[in-house]
Amino acid sequence: MTITRQDVVSVLGSIDDVTTAEIIASGTSLEELREAWAWAFGDEALMSQGRPLPGTQVAALIDLIDPDDEEGVADHA
Repeated sequence: MTITRQDVVSVLGSIDDVTTAEIIASGTSLEELREAWAWAFGDEALMSQGRPLPGTQVAALIDLIDPDDEEGVADHA
């Protein structure tokens, strides 16, 4: 099932329309988007849980939402 703009906003908060469109166009699932968010903003916690590194789809999402990207997520709180 394809995610919606509302799904993206529910996970990432307010982000730009281009990034939102890229995420939706990627064909990702809501679960993958949540996992990408967890890796992008709390990767040390996931590593300490012994979780495997993210797969290709999740890694691509991390690149889109990376907080170091000036055009990425505006508000992480």
